Amino acid sequence: MKSEIDGVIIKRLIRQKDERGWLAELFRSDEIPPEFRPEMAYMSLSRPGIVRGPHEHIHQADLFCFLGPSDFKIYLWDNRQDSVSHGRKIVFEAGEKSPSLLIVPPGIVHAYRNIGECDGLVFNAPNRLFKGSGRSGAIDEIRHEENPNSPFKLTD
Repeated sequence: MKSEIDGVIIKRLIRQKDERGWLAELFRSDEIPPEFRPEMAYMSLSRPGIVRGPHEHIHQADLFCFLGPSDFKIYLWDNRQDSVSHGRKIVFEAGEKSPSLLIVPPGIVHAYRNIGECDGLVFNAPNRLFKGSGRSGAIDEIRHEENPNSPFKLTD
């Protein structure tokens, strides 16, 4: 479940199939470290070719599930100055062909691109509420995609 970037967790998800379709456990509290347990959940849809990110969070960790119906290329950069894997970048695919759970700790710059030919769904269960309780706080996000000089570029 560990990756080449310290603290990032990548876990292949298993689809339990039968004549009705399939079921996949997205996460279990007995398998997720307490600091990454969700506070909320949402789904997003990305059209083919669409990129989300790169951005990072100061306090929030994301718990993404990529199950399909499309495939995504995932990009991660360790931007934490005190990390043993500082500066490391990894790229991998997840989704229909490789159902995966991905935990992205704070300080990890992350992005994903829908590389399939159909719309793709992504589930996220972050460990912090968006904009805090009652949506009354600041957004915990540094958006690198808005900086043309950002070192965090999606390369294939």
